[in-house]
Order: sequence, then structure tokens, then C-alpha cells
Amino acid sequence: MATTATNIHYNIPTHVPPELVHPLGLTYGPDFLAEPHAFMASLHDKYPRIFFSPSHRVPSAWIIPKHEDCFFILRNPEIFNNGSDKPFPRDPDNYFDLIPAEIDPPHHRKYRAILDPMFSPSAIARLDTSIRKLANDLIDQFIALGECEFTRDFGRPLPVSVFLGLMGLPQDMCDTFVGWAIGLLHGHDRATSQRCMNEAVAYLQGVIREKTDRPDDAAISTIVHAQPEGTPLSEREIFGFVFFLFIAGLDTVFAVMNNSFLWLARHPERRREILNRPDALNAIIEELLRSFGVTFSGRMLTRDYEMQGIQMKQGDRVTCVLPAANFDPDVFQDPRSMNFDRPRKPILTFTGGPHSCMGAHLARLEMKVAVSEFLRRIPDFRLKEGTTIEYWPGGVVGPKTVELVW
Repeated sequence: MATTATNIHYNIPTHVPPELVHPLGLTYGPDFLAEPHAFMASLHDKYPRIFFSPSHRVPSAWIIPKHEDCFFILRNPEIFNNGSDKPFPRDPDNYFDLIPAEIDPPHHRKYRAILDPMFSPSAIARLDTSIRKLANDLIDQFIALGECEFTRDFGRPLPVSVFLGLMGLPQDMCDTFVGWAIGLLHGHDRATSQRCMNEAVAYLQGVIREKTDRPDDAAISTIVHAQPEGTPLSEREIFGFVFFLFIAGLDTVFAVMNNSFLWLARHPERRREILNRPDALNAIIEELLRSFGVTFSGRMLTRDYEMQGIQMKQGDRVTCVLPAANFDPDVFQDPRSMNFDRPRKPILTFTGGPHSCMGAHLARLEMKVAVSEFLRRIPDFRLKEGTTIEYWPGGVVGPKTVELVW
């Protein structure tokens, strides 16, 4: 049942109708953490199309679970601004925007264009052989053991190693980098977030100085030496771009992969179906990506606006629950089933509009390689007996550990 704010004091804006106030606990509440994707799928059954979720843990916001409404918000930054929703504990005296995420059109495009060639379909396709070799090298390390902790042994090192190579960062610091990302995205207290922020900022500042003096062909160096529209980027622009790319690349594909392999461990008959349908692999990966989206998109209204009969005010926050949009029954028939023959429709796993994820082609390739190579070499696996699945709280949804045996 949907809950209300009757017995808890929240500072709710006066323009929000009481019947639309439903504290949700999105990303941190016990119902969410018990089974996040089932929880988000159920929003369509239990709550109004648009409702307001007050919170003492995260910013209070209008909750948007419908595919149509999310798509509209993502495509209209002149109404729903992306530069006003500010995550991470940044120093107000040395502030930087997360570029290009917090830059709306028309300036957004000039930043995206810097790295578009590196993340184009043709450029990503050339990585297939190296990613496939990496996947098999990882499997070689644990296949004879008959078990692995998937998140540590495969789900994390595969996409993170690829990402570090693209960034031009050292592979031997993988664990340190992931620790910072976890502290920032899933930290339980501000002190942890601030410590991780300080350490990451200091490190990346040093990397930027190094790439300034010794350029290479990787992403950080490309940003440092870029001259969009003939003008070099400022120090703050360079840092904001590098920092955003660094955080965005460490946790998202990792989380999608962990969710997917947890499901595969629980459904041996579907693993056999995948093995028997190699020609359908692209459609299978798209369905896994639809079912296990891991991120949300926050926006802030630039002006008063009425949406679906709901009056919102300038300065209100909205949260597009993108995984819920992928379960919208008005768009996807029987959305909670895993249908590898589902007609292709736009999924919002990689957001949409001008801020769509520049790494979407890479994520699809990494998922395709991971599923095909792991199932080819270890077709029969299951969750280790006694395994309890716990999910990280925070803005990227995924299990902490997935213990597999075969």
C-alpha cells in the first residue's frame, strides 16, 4: 500500500496537494532495498501517475515513474533544468560543474563533441577483441575453483578495466578508484563522502597536470587539450569534465552486470535459451538492460509548469525513476516478464534526450561480451547456498555481492 506523511513531520510545499504526498524511501528505504527492481516496477500499481515524496535523507521531489513523462522531462531542459540538481559535496569556494551532465543545451553539445569520436559505434566496435580477451583472462583465474564472487572477480574488473584504459588511468589503482565511487554514490554519512571526494579531487588534479605536460590519446588527455569552438577549456571546465567521466564510468555497467548475472543464476532455463539463440544476443542484451536499469535522473523546474494536471512550481525537484519507466505497462506488454522477443522500443536505462549516456554503445558491448563469454565457458552456475543478497543504497542500484558456484 502507498504510505502518506500523516504521522511524520515534513516540510511540504503548500502547492502540493495532500493526496499526492507519499514518502517513498527511494534508494534507501527497507522496501526498496529488499528488492529494488520489483519495488520500482510496483510504482505503477501503487501510486498516482505523479506524486510528491518528502524525505529527510534525500531532497524531496516529485516522483515520475511513467515512460512518457520521463521522456518529456529528459527532452525539455528549458523547463526541467539539469544544472540545478547538485550531487557530491563540492567546495563552494572552488566549485565545478559536472560536465556535460550539469550543462544544458545549447552549450552541452560542444562538450559532448569532444569525446563523441571515442565513444562512437565504430570506435567501440573496435574494442570487441580486447574486451573479449579480458573477459576470458578473468574467467581463467577462477573457473577451476568452481566458484567466484562475481562482483569482485568479473562484474567489476571487466567494465572498470576497460574504462580505465579509455581514460588513460593506471589499472593497479582499480580498487582505490572503486572505493571512492562507492563512498560517493553509496556512502552512509557525509564524512565518508567528503573524504572520498577530497581524495578523488586531489588525485585527478595530479592526473590533469600530468596529461597537460605529457599528452596521450586517451580520454583525460583529450579533454585537457580540447579546444571546442577554437577556445581551450578553463581549469574548472577540464576538472568538472574529468571528474564526471571518472565517477560515471566506475559503477553503472558494473551494477547492471551484477543485477543481470544474479537473475541468470536464478534462472537456468533462461541461460540455456540464451546459449541456444546466439543470433538473438543483441535482443537478449537489450531486454536485460531494460529489466535492470540502475540510475535515476533528477531535474529542477526553471518555471511554474502544469504536467498531467499537476501544478509544479519553479524550483521544485523532480526525480525520473528510469528503471520504473522501463516497467511501464503502457509501453511494454507484461513488463515484469523477461521476454527476449519483445518488440524493440526505447528504453531509458541510458536516460534520453540531450543528456543520453555517451557510454551506451560501450555498455551494450561489455554486456554482450560478458554474457556470451561467461555462459560459453561456465554454462551451469547457481547462487552459493546460504547467500543473502543485499543491495547498495544510493543512486546506482546493484547487489553488494553475488556468490556463484558451479
